Parts: sequence; C-alpha cells; structure tokens
Amino acid sequence: MLLSGQDPAAIQQAAQALAHGALLGLPTETVYGLAADASSDAAVAKIFTAKGRPSDHPLIVHIASGGDGVAHFASQVPAFAQALMDAFWPGPLTLILPRRLGVGTAAAGGQDSIGLRCPAHPVAQAVLQACAALGVAGLAAPSANQFGRVSPTTAAHVQSEFGPDLLVLDGGPCTMGIESTIVDCTRGVPVLLRPGSIGREQIEAACGQPLRDKDAVANAPRASGTLEAHYAPTAKVRLMTAAALQTALDLLGTGLDGQSVAIAVYARQPMRSRSAQVVCKPMPTDAAAAAQALFAALRDFDALGVRLIWVETPPDTPEWEGVRDRLQRASVA
Repeated sequence: MLLSGQDPAAIQQAAQALAHGALLGLPTETVYGLAADASSDAAVAKIFTAKGRPSDHPLIVHIASGGDGVAHFASQVPAFAQALMDAFWPGPLTLILPRRLGVGTAAAGGQDSIGLRCPAHPVAQAVLQACAALGVAGLAAPSANQFGRVSPTTAAHVQSEFGPDLLVLDGGPCTMGIESTIVDCTRGVPVLLRPGSIGREQIEAACGQPLRDKDAVANAPRASGTLEAHYAPTAKVRLMTAAALQTALDLLGTGLDGQSVAIAVYARQPMRSRSAQVVCKPMPTDAAAAAQALFAALRDFDALGVRLIWVETPPDTPEWEGVRDRLQRASVA
C-alpha cells in the first residue's frame, strides 16, 4: 500500500505498523530502505527473509535527530566519531560503532559493532521521531530491493520489488541516489568501508585524522553494501572508456539478432550507433547528478529488456568515487 509521506496520519500509521513488527518502505535522501524495528530480532528477521539476504550481513540502523539512539545502540563513541556526527548528521554518513551488549543483535549480523545513521530526509525523520515516541529507538533499513540487485530511488521501485502488500511511504525521488558513506570507528582511526556522497577530504577535515582504507587494516567489520558483486541489474554491465565504447559500437555495426533493444549505452561522451537495437542514454557529467540518476537509469535499462549495459567508466577523481564503486560492483555480477 502506497501512502503519502506528506500526510501526518500516514506517518503515524507507519510508526504504529513498525512498532507492531511490520516492514515499511521508507524514503531517505540516499535510497529507499526496507525498515523494521532494529531492537526486535523477529522484525529484523523479516527484512532478511523479504530481501533474500544472508542473516550475517549487517544492516544499517537509522536513528532520529536529537534523540538518544546512539546511546541506545552504541557502547562508546570515539571523539573523532562524534566530530563526524556533528559535521554530517543528519546526512548520508553511516558510522560503525561498538555495540551495546544485547541490543540490535540481529541488525548487526551478530557482530559486536553496529552501523548507525541519522538520515536527512524529512519523511524519514518524521517516521523516526514518531517511532521514538512509541519506544522504537531505531529502524534497521537496508535498501528496499532483493539482495544484490539495483537499489530503489522511488516508491514505485520499491513496489516493483515487493508488490502492493508492503506499506510504502512515498517521499519522492531520492536526492542523493547512492547509499551512504560508511566509516568504521571501532579501531581508533577512521576507516572507509564504502564510499558515498560525502568524500574523503570532507571526512578528514571534519575529524582531523587521515582516513584509512579497509584493505590497509586487519579484521575490518562486515558492513552493508560492501560485497564484491552488488547493485547489479539483470542485464550484464560492462565498463569501458569512451574510446573503447565507440569502437565496440562501430564494430557492432547493424548486426544484432532481431531483439527490439539488445544493448544499452550509458556514457558522458556522445555515442553513435548504426543499430536500431542499441539505445544510448547520456550520463550526467556532474558527479552528484550522476549519482542521483544512476540506479534509476539501470532500472530503466532492465525495463527495456536489454541483455547488455555498456557504461563509460567514471573519472578516477574523488567526487566520482561513490559512482565508480557502485558501477564496479554492478559489473562483477
């Protein structure tokens, strides 16, 4: 059932449903999440079942702004982690913190750490505030899609994944479009586990420490969205330079097997094709705009029934790191 996120009655209905152990399609500024009461292992188990997600793959817990969610779930907060909260919350940043014993066990995938985020989306905040008033300290909310597939950035995407029976709050298209940056704060120094819209330089400036890469430290905790293959459409994704992409189109010529559309091309540079079975869509040249549009574009290509998606490799620059990460993982599947 699709409800308007602008309707206060719908917010209360959603909060009541969550307090009684139901699932909810929840808009955030990054992607839509599949939310449940993070303190209820039974409710969280419904997320893993609905998504087909392994139960040892941790979920991010979303908490209300200005509340006691951090103290409820985390046993301690290092000074540099607090500095990151002060700088970027509410916003698209997840912090991995030591977990309080006996709290959020299922959401944490059984680890002794837990990922916390305070989302900036007004509908998400309204739901979290309403939940807090009902005694729900936080919501576990991974992306609202089948495990490993393309994340949803509209309410319609969520319905296409789980059908009309799931309660979904429509908060409009997500403004960021890719999942949050994840920083591990459990080992005395900040460690980047997943890039996102908040970049390395911003993080280092806010916390006053160099940001380490997860490959440079031992025993980094498992975190959401960090599998090698992830965010993948049904069609096979291949990354190429603009020159290689155009060469492939030229070699292809007009020859395909008669399928209406067989190949989708997503590139910043204009591409030419002599085949009516190739569809070309421009990728935004601005990194933030490209992030916002990425998952919707991949879903649109799948809807066309293409077999292949050829994508121009994003620039190897800091502002493109989040988009590059998602596309590299999508191309592994």
